[in-house]
Amino acid sequence: MKRSQVFLVLLQVIVDVFLASAAFLVAYRTNLRYDPTVGGFSQYAPMMVIYVATIIVAIFLNKLYSRRRGRPRFEEMMTLFTAITIGALLAVALISFAFKNTIDYRRPMMVLAWFFSLIFLITGRFVVIQIQRGLMRRGVGASDVLLIGTGEVAHMVLERMLGSPQLGYNPVGLISMENGVEQVLGFPVLGGMADITSIIEGRRVQEVVICLPEATRRELVQIVAQCERERITIRIYPDVFQIMAREVGISDLAGLPLLTMRDVALRGWHLALKRTVDVMGSAVGLVFLSPLMMLTAVAIKLESPGPVFYLQERMGLDARPFMMYKFRSMRADAEQKGPGWTTANDPRRTRIGSFLRRVSVDELPQLINVLLGDMSLVGPRPERPVYVDQFRQSIPRYMDRHREKAGLTGWAQVNGLRGDTSIAERTKYDLWYIENWSLSLDLRIILRTMLRIFTDRSAY
Repeated sequence: MKRSQVFLVLLQVIVDVFLASAAFLVAYRTNLRYDPTVGGFSQYAPMMVIYVATIIVAIFLNKLYSRRRGRPRFEEMMTLFTAITIGALLAVALISFAFKNTIDYRRPMMVLAWFFSLIFLITGRFVVIQIQRGLMRRGVGASDVLLIGTGEVAHMVLERMLGSPQLGYNPVGLISMENGVEQVLGFPVLGGMADITSIIEGRRVQEVVICLPEATRRELVQIVAQCERERITIRIYPDVFQIMAREVGISDLAGLPLLTMRDVALRGWHLALKRTVDVMGSAVGLVFLSPLMMLTAVAIKLESPGPVFYLQERMGLDARPFMMYKFRSMRADAEQKGPGWTTANDPRRTRIGSFLRRVSVDELPQLINVLLGDMSLVGPRPERPVYVDQFRQSIPRYMDRHREKAGLTGWAQVNGLRGDTSIAERTKYDLWYIENWSLSLDLRIILRTMLRIFTDRSAY
């Protein structure tokens, strides 16, 4: 590990120790203000040491000091919340055992310490992450990366690395599996399969990304064997349609281990929980957004003749059709010649319709569909039956999208896959969502959707 990378990790640890100590001190001073009988701080110092140490250990055990590039902020903050809470509970148990006959500390003080720790450490983590990303954007703490492969996947991985400098990837070159390729996106091809070990040693490569989704098992084993001679991180871009990021569990059949590939995460009480959130969310949304929806309806009616709402048949759960509500954003005769994709600068749009699409206000009536049970707040976006019939013929596992309700927003949409984008890529993201559903993931998607309203320009 580079010295700069060690520095970034130590910086996070030092900040956490300082902020956890500050949280305990603030809790002590706050408790002292309301309870003058509290003793001097000298007797509480050992308690603070135990408290801070336990919090840091809990954070460490949750792997929050390891470098996980691209970890969603919401996920990291939720993990940090859990670590601080568990650490605080363990600290109370240890302090109660160690000082039960010596210090008569006030329990409310420990509750305050936990509360201030949450505020201080989560805020501090966010600030340090921004500092780390800013430093990595300038090359400080970046990892030298070797890509194996020169095909379409290698192009995509390189583009993502170049487009996300804050993640700290520094591509040094590629390994070609075929002759004639000299460079990819300006990065040189450094050699072939036989040169992997010498290139890793000579270039001091820290990470290898294998960009060969169609490689055979034997080829992958050979590549990994060469990479494992050095202490480096190995990442593999998988054939997504074959494994689709499924969670693998191990079960037992009379002593025979079996691998279980999860196919649907939403079962049992999860399904009831998601429906409860949908009903509450859509009902609250319709109430609070009703003034905006009323103004939108008036604006549509004043600009062009025709109905305010546009009803369109879409396919939802189990490929059952339903009528989806939208605010009309095009002329009433827009589909006289049959259905067609919306394009940039589509001449069929009205002026108010262009604005509604850009800020996604035209989608708000779908809250009615959510309340009625045709849709969910989060899920794969529904398509029209005519397009579903086309896509199911050419895209593997496309119909698996219909194992869950269609959504007002989805994992593909918050990752930029909306408008005129690849249906195959959208399908990958939709299937990943279905197989990895959680309530926290839904909340994260909803928050990211609200933020993208002001920054996304892919809607038209």
